[in-house]
Amino acid sequence: MTDLPVITSPLLDLAGVQHAFFTRQGGVSTGIYEGLNVGLGSGDAPADVAENRRRAAAYFGVGPEALNTAYQIHSATALIADGPWGDVRPEADGVATNRQSLVCGALAADCAPILFADPKAGVVAAAHAGWKGALTGVAEATLDQMLALGARRPDIVAVVGPCIGPASYEIGLEFLERFTAESPGNAQFFTPGETADKAMFDLPAFVLHRLRSAGVETCEWIGRDTCAEEDLFFSNRRAFKRGEPDFGRLLSAIALT
Repeated sequence: MTDLPVITSPLLDLAGVQHAFFTRQGGVSTGIYEGLNVGLGSGDAPADVAENRRRAAAYFGVGPEALNTAYQIHSATALIADGPWGDVRPEADGVATNRQSLVCGALAADCAPILFADPKAGVVAAAHAGWKGALTGVAEATLDQMLALGARRPDIVAVVGPCIGPASYEIGLEFLERFTAESPGNAQFFTPGETADKAMFDLPAFVLHRLRSAGVETCEWIGRDTCAEEDLFFSNRRAFKRGEPDFGRLLSAIALT
């Protein structure tokens, strides 16, 4: 196991389960990617990304080929992993497994990573929930794959990792209208912005609502805002505000031991 700074949740401190919400600290990348950038799709030096992924995989005691992260497309697609994906990254935003020595991972830089576990059935999963994936059902799709592997909803625990917080996520009113068109009750996740044409969106609260509505009663947000905490996290929104051309990606991961 490598000695990398990570954030963990007591809810996932379960027998037979190991998890980590990695920060940007402990990696070899430089410049705007400084730290532990694990994004294969970023413009970072490939050798640096590979070393960062190796370090993250080693935290779980496996090689980088067993760090299963998808080519994320902001979808509601989740897959089952029954072996190491290696360099093959299927298009999806959720991954579940019941195999030991496989790590399920989700990348994010403001979007909400979700880690799931059913310790009784021996099933774990990770999902990447941006606003689009959260709205269209990536959490539910990931749960469905867990159920296909033998998990039971009452036994599943889920934790939303570091993501953009409600005080940092300003959006246009057309965004709010898209959510309320799906369900008028979604208005509860928005508050007024600084100007009349803006609103603030509570992404972690919305994701938790979707999880609870899907039958996951034991769930929480880790409570860390990626946009506000620059020393610890990469942030797409922060990079955009600064006019930076790209940003690093954070890893959230879980495995059976």
